[in-house]
Amino acid sequence: MKIAKLALLASVLAATPAVALAQDVGATIYGSDGNPVGTVAEANDQVVVIDTGKHKAPVPRNMLFDADNGKSVNATQDQINTMMDQRVAEANAKRDAALVQGAAVVTAGGSPIGKLASVDLAADKITLETEGGALLLKKEHFAVNPQGQLAVLYSRDQIAQATAGTQAGAATGGAQ
Repeated sequence: MKIAKLALLASVLAATPAVALAQDVGATIYGSDGNPVGTVAEANDQVVVIDTGKHKAPVPRNMLFDADNGKSVNATQDQINTMMDQRVAEANAKRDAALVQGAAVVTAGGSPIGKLASVDLAADKITLETEGGALLLKKEHFAVNPQGQLAVLYSRDQIAQATAGTQAGAATGGAQ
């Protein structure tokens, strides 16, 4: 019986952080200037994602503190937006540098999917050649993953469905 009570207590304690974190979603986070930075969009035991209205900025939970007006972070909304603008610009620059004809491409999950048949960055038209056929995409559909690989932001199944739809449209003369 004692073991059953301990098991029950352990399960309650294990569930408690998730419940507490769920209550944080929607809460306002304030900046060092006392003004709102944004609201909590997501939270886990390590990171709080703050929606500033411009960006969704991941902030380590241990960087938040209690202030007179509520949970706060030691930065202003402008500082967080500027930091996120810089990160987005850096990520886009890496992506654009990797978008070259012949480049190998992996799926969002990291599996090889094909290579770039053509790239026109000015027109924002990139053709991904896969086993299932060619697919016309835009820059926003790609990123450089943490392993340094050019990744299309779709799964293998999503790519297969899209190329099947394109081939079906071409076979029937329809536009896709």
